[in-house]
Amino acid sequence: MFRKFSYTWELMTASWDVLKQDKELLVFPLISGISCLAVLASFAVPLWYTGNWQPPGRHAHWQQQAAYYGVLFLFYLCNFTVITFFNTAIIAGAIDRMSGADPTVSSCLSAAFSRLSLIFGWAIVSATVGLVLRIIEDRSEKIGSFVAGLLGMGWSVASFLVVPILVAERKSPIDALKGSASLLKKTWGEQLIGNFSFGLVFFLLSIPAYLAIGFAFYAGAAMKLIPLAIVAGAVGLSYLIVLALVQSALESIFQAALYLHTRQKLDPAIYPDNILADALDHRRR
Repeated sequence: MFRKFSYTWELMTASWDVLKQDKELLVFPLISGISCLAVLASFAVPLWYTGNWQPPGRHAHWQQQAAYYGVLFLFYLCNFTVITFFNTAIIAGAIDRMSGADPTVSSCLSAAFSRLSLIFGWAIVSATVGLVLRIIEDRSEKIGSFVAGLLGMGWSVASFLVVPILVAERKSPIDALKGSASLLKKTWGEQLIGNFSFGLVFFLLSIPAYLAIGFAFYAGAAMKLIPLAIVAGAVGLSYLIVLALVQSALESIFQAALYLHTRQKLDPAIYPDNILADALDHRRR
């Protein structure tokens, strides 16, 4: 377990070294997050005021269920389009950097716009899968949630390298999914370790922020030190936002590096390919 964590720390450090060369890549998870909040508000506010935000019961009229799940599909479609678009931009930049080029915000956006049809196609696939999982979850509170969770986990693993394939090979969404699943037969070990440990590392790094926010509540409610509470809360919240942006960027860079590694196109002078190779050898032992 310690060795796995050690590999992940090295992968995260290597991804950080790439990010330091192109700090402007952080703008993409920032804009993505803001855009997703805007999408959420555009759907949530009308549903809240009309009272239609709750899922219809099992015995609800089919027209009510069709309307609810139709709106939910549109929400998923908009949300996944935004997320995939900006993921495409940052992964395009990461692939360029690790291939020896010098990406810019403009070049990354151009790469995303040139693949807009592929991005929208993948958003349709993702929204459909998301809707199916949600329907399964709604049908049964206990068994449905468990089944949907397992299927969702499998989907996340199988689709992990879809965006890098869309960027580098311009394959159709279905072909990209097939390619991702095929590549992960060799690399699923790194993918799972990276996802889990990245989250663990950033959770540990976020503890000071939660302490600051907790102190802000205590200072405001118990000590009546409102200015101190505002400052502590603002510092904690700002720190969490920065961590979330960095984590998103590092995970995208890791995706790009993993894809290039599977295609034997990773420049070891920019991203240490031996780290991924060592992790693969460790999985096989």
